[in-house]
Amino acid sequence: MDKIILDGMGGDNAPAAIVEGGVRALSSDKNLYLIITGRQAEIEAELAKYKYDKSRLEIVDCPDVIDMNDIPTEAVKRKQSSLMAAYWMLKKQDDICGLVTAGSTGATIVGGQLILGRIRGIKRPALCPAIPTVGGGVTLLCDCGANAECKPAMLCQFAVLASAYAQAGFGKQNPKVGLLNNGTEEHKGDPLRRETYQYLTQMKGINFIGNIEGRDINLGTADVVIADGFAGNVALKSIEGCAKMILAELKKQFKSSPASLLGALFMQGAIKRMKKDLDFDRYGGALLLGLKKVVVKSHGSSKPVTIENSVKNALAIYRRGLVPKVEEMLEQVDLSSLIPSEE
Repeated sequence: MDKIILDGMGGDNAPAAIVEGGVRALSSDKNLYLIITGRQAEIEAELAKYKYDKSRLEIVDCPDVIDMNDIPTEAVKRKQSSLMAAYWMLKKQDDICGLVTAGSTGATIVGGQLILGRIRGIKRPALCPAIPTVGGGVTLLCDCGANAECKPAMLCQFAVLASAYAQAGFGKQNPKVGLLNNGTEEHKGDPLRRETYQYLTQMKGINFIGNIEGRDINLGTADVVIADGFAGNVALKSIEGCAKMILAELKKQFKSSPASLLGALFMQGAIKRMKKDLDFDRYGGALLLGLKKVVVKSHGSSKPVTIENSVKNALAIYRRGLVPKVEEMLEQVDLSSLIPSEE
């Protein structure tokens, strides 16, 4: 039985969406054992709405909740929260595979580093979502918000982390790695990106294909796109905003005339398929790569389907050996011999 901890109080729609998503995941995988942390009475009230295998679910009562206004470093230390309880259990119990939370991003990152700990040799964990691409594939964007300021060694480590994720999570052998930049030419970008480019070209086991522009992320030009957290977050939010704009504009145009409305009826099947292909929710949340166990950070406004898929993704990544794959690739790359220690 594979155990996953679910932060029952994390996110805007907790605990209702969290509990429903967890129950749905539980029903779809008979080898899943779910631990939900949070306010027991509230969680039990939500669970009462569903039928599920009670022998494969337990609740750990926690009185506090970390909200978006809390300072992460302070909240981690002073609050007996559902998220911190989950991290301590994840650290101390070897049979727990991973954690899923839709709670505070800052607290998730701080708790991951201070409590769970990083894989040996990793300087900083990185958030890595799967971005839908043309043709139904994905591009992994690493980092998208955990590290606003980076050095070349960190970006090179992100290439290792996301390449391991591409292999373990999506079966990509020798995944193509691009560096997010303001042009494809080797000389483009600021000193950070120009220096990182040179290191990436020398890294063993990394299939570096050069610079990638933001417009190429959704085209599937690379399997992995490396960025500092600031640029990566801007790219991610721009992609999300563009997708919402296109869907809203389609709805407006279809309602603009009787002929357009009739055309929409004929295109209904194609539109549904397009929405499915471009749906972020089918991959759940972003992996917080670089930690000693699997941690999935779902969006704060996650719906039940997002939580369900986040739990499924966490299980799949654990079963396919993400952490051992990262350790193997770090040894193969040997960044210490490539990049000066002051990096």
